Amino acid sequence: MEAAATRSAAGRQRKRQLSGLAAPETTEETGTPEKRERRPGRRRTGRRIQEDQEEAVFREVVSFTPDPLPVRYYDKDTTQPISFYLSSLEELLAWTPCMEDGFNTALEPTECRQPPLSSQRPRTLLCHDMMGGYLDDKFIQGSAVQNPYSFYHWQYIDIFVYFSHHTVTIPPVGWTNAAHRHGVCVLGTFITEWSEGGRLCEAFLAGDERSYQAVADQLVQMAQFFRFDGWLINIENSLSPAAVGNLPPFLRYLTTQLHQQVPGGLVLWYDSVLQSGQLKWQDELNKQNSVFFDSCDGFFTNYNWREEHLERMLGQAGERVADVYVGVDVFARGNVVGGRFDTDKSLELIRKHGFSAALFAPGWVYECLEKREFFQNQDKLFSLQVPVPPKIFLSMVYKLEGPTEVRVGLELTTGDAGSCHVGDISVLDAETSSRHSPRPLRVPPTKLARWVGRCSQQLSGGWVQRCYEVSLRGCLLLDLFINFSRPQGSRGEESFICRLGEIQVVDANSLQTPLPQVQAVTVSQVRWQHALSEWESPPAQLQLTCTLHWSYLLSQVRCFRIHCWGGTIAGSPSREPPKPEKPTFLGLAFTTQYRIVGLAVEAARLGQDGRVEFLVEPVPKEGFLVPQAGWGRATLLYSAPQ
Repeated sequence: MEAAATRSAAGRQRKRQLSGLAAPETTEETGTPEKRERRPGRRRTGRRIQEDQEEAVFREVVSFTPDPLPVRYYDKDTTQPISFYLSSLEELLAWTPCMEDGFNTALEPTECRQPPLSSQRPRTLLCHDMMGGYLDDKFIQGSAVQNPYSFYHWQYIDIFVYFSHHTVTIPPVGWTNAAHRHGVCVLGTFITEWSEGGRLCEAFLAGDERSYQAVADQLVQMAQFFRFDGWLINIENSLSPAAVGNLPPFLRYLTTQLHQQVPGGLVLWYDSVLQSGQLKWQDELNKQNSVFFDSCDGFFTNYNWREEHLERMLGQAGERVADVYVGVDVFARGNVVGGRFDTDKSLELIRKHGFSAALFAPGWVYECLEKREFFQNQDKLFSLQVPVPPKIFLSMVYKLEGPTEVRVGLELTTGDAGSCHVGDISVLDAETSSRHSPRPLRVPPTKLARWVGRCSQQLSGGWVQRCYEVSLRGCLLLDLFINFSRPQGSRGEESFICRLGEIQVVDANSLQTPLPQVQAVTVSQVRWQHALSEWESPPAQLQLTCTLHWSYLLSQVRCFRIHCWGGTIAGSPSREPPKPEKPTFLGLAFTTQYRIVGLAVEAARLGQDGRVEFLVEPVPKEGFLVPQAGWGRATLLYSAPQ
């Protein structure tokens, strides 16, 4: 427990202790040790009055004068946590991790890709530039916007760059989690532009090595702390001889430090400044800018190239052809080979010469075309090649609407450059694939019952879940199909509707790994407001806003569901009120903390405690339900001011 905040004696004002205490300490009132945990920054926390492995209890006296929240981390209107950027060198150098930064820390470790990014193969980079950035995607816990831009073709790309024109662009954590879940590397952007950018560069590049090393160290620490994978460096202003002379050492130092602290990390350079310090885009890698390419992991060219540029670059790149990312502006601005729906023309030339591709601003389909047709437009570059473990389970959830005899099944195709075995079936070469109809899993092993317990059963709302077991060796999963059939002897055509809810492909071994319990749930940063109701009647209503933190091994879960029992009045802390049949679902968390905003609770009566209990449910990657015994819990008791 990091901070003690309230004293329960009637009439006493609430007092606070700042964080930073790591060792157990004797409390003034009880004389008993109180567990404290170390977290960066400061926060206000209700005093923990009970603790065991399953549940912690906190106490608050209702106050309508909230502590101010730092606007960098919270939306000023709703107090929802938001992603943020830095606008100056001073902000970058002053940044140190604090508690609020935890909302922006990615949950997902990067999944393995085959072939790996380190192999010398052409790659595809997507540079996301959307109307200045930090729009609906800045809301970490979700936005109310019905039709936001989304990217879901992760299987086609290797690197995702979040781009904006702020000095230090930290990728919003939602993008990082989504990319890592699909094995895609995520980069932020460090950019300087115009005369102000020139002054910033002179401040850290024109001096001695300590200046540029301090900037590099901060960039590395940010990537490490927020768990993204590196930086695109974009210097779009001219530089003095002293500054441009230090630019290659800066890139080398940044790249070396990043590789040490962030496994698989990348530093890429954008085609802009020349080794003379002049700002002059080349649309290619050549002798005037190769010194920067030699100092980092890759080179991102400008967009106005022709095939002769690609031919010249082959000699300049040498063995690092795959480290040259040829830029393609999807908006097709300037004198480009192809953009918009002709982007494939650019990609064809790029791949012809063995270079990697950098697709800039693919959000064109959202920004410039009918948003009602966004998915149809987005769905136009598909294919699937996923290496699979020796034994997999497949799950399909679907619903047939209307009376019909149609049967629904799942089929898959496999292939490999070597030899792929599916049971008794062998696929011998890469030009061959085989289509299989796996048999439904009827009697699952005992250890898998928690996942397949609903298989072959009717779920609520008419949904059905089917599960399958497949044994493989040395295979790539190429396609998944939904097969519709009718009983033999059926005649005539029939119209029907089938809604597909979910398809899962699960490694059998992962289903047998026991899950830990959510631990150490805490309640902090409590804020109270009067409920805004014109028809309010007793009992009076309050709005509760607070932050939950907990401990869990993030690599084992997809996300967390946050619930509460609450708002009813308890006569005393030891007497629990009756609970409804199910807790109230509040939202999803993709890290080990969650901001609850505007939760309606009943105001506490004089001499009685209000009670609200929070529950943190882990959601495994396989999607099965974890029993409540494995959830984390914390209770907040609150009383009216005397």
